[in-house]
Amino acid sequence: MSLTAPSRAGRLPLGVAVGVAVGCGILMATQSRINGELGHRLGDGFTAAAISFSIGLVIVAVIVALLPSARHGAGLAIAEARTGTLPAWMLLAGFGGAVFVLTQGLASALVGVSLFTVAFIGGQTVSGLVVDRVGIGPGGRRYLTFRRVFGACIAFAVVAWSVAAHIDPQVPLWLLLLPFVAGVVQAVQQAANGRVAAAAGSAVSSTLFNFVSGTALLVVIALVHAALAGGLPAATAYPVDGWLYLGGPIGVAFIFGLATAVRVTGVLLLGLCSITGQLVGSIVIDLVAPGSGHSVDWTTPIAAVLVVVAVLVVSLPPRRRSR
Repeated sequence: MSLTAPSRAGRLPLGVAVGVAVGCGILMATQSRINGELGHRLGDGFTAAAISFSIGLVIVAVIVALLPSARHGAGLAIAEARTGTLPAWMLLAGFGGAVFVLTQGLASALVGVSLFTVAFIGGQTVSGLVVDRVGIGPGGRRYLTFRRVFGACIAFAVVAWSVAAHIDPQVPLWLLLLPFVAGVVQAVQQAANGRVAAAAGSAVSSTLFNFVSGTALLVVIALVHAALAGGLPAATAYPVDGWLYLGGPIGVAFIFGLATAVRVTGVLLLGLCSITGQLVGSIVIDLVAPGSGHSVDWTTPIAAVLVVVAVLVVSLPPRRRSR
């Protein structure tokens, strides 16, 4: 059965697709908690990110090996990149995912999953304006409007307020800003992924390119860091808790889940549902299983609500005037 062109009868009901999208957002928040904890236990967020992405690559490679349509799609995307129809740099969009996972390993355990998610979504919203204006995504250019710029300003202000409210002399300011940077890069990655998936005719093929390029980048970064820091973590430093190595499989799960749900929900509803899942999931995680030395305060839920408002302002289509 092909995953690239499902029949209408095989599609999910709308209610189920909405649930899948919200669940994928919760999985993204869960991945941040897991990768952050792995980086904290190892004392090396660089190695934690490389491990997470490498496990995901193995899973995706097995899936592609079992799907002829995915292998064919990968060949189509490479062919279009060679002819210049598809910008070749888009095959390296996984660098954006690598930045996201690396940021999880370095920052989420220290700043908390909820603050991490608020800053990440804020960066994604602001960057999305530029990405749409340039026309990187498969939908072409989208011109700026007052409402979209206003929504992005709300998101940026919320991130600035959240970061300022959580400034701690023991936590460097650049570490608080890393999730925002990851969100900026993620918007570019998502747009490029859309172009690659369209060229390949397969979201699975696009996912493979993401994990290949992202894993390569993270392994190089981890090795360079190890050379500068005096070596990789000792064998005894790697935790034996199996759940700490689920970041990669979870990443594969929410990528495929979003690719399945978007066929029913559309991009707008998918984005709103996944963002809701990320914010709700991140707050629950910080309340139930907070990272080391972190707890949720009253500012975080307020920031989460304001970020949802900002996303709605940016995303919802304008009303058509009746004659």
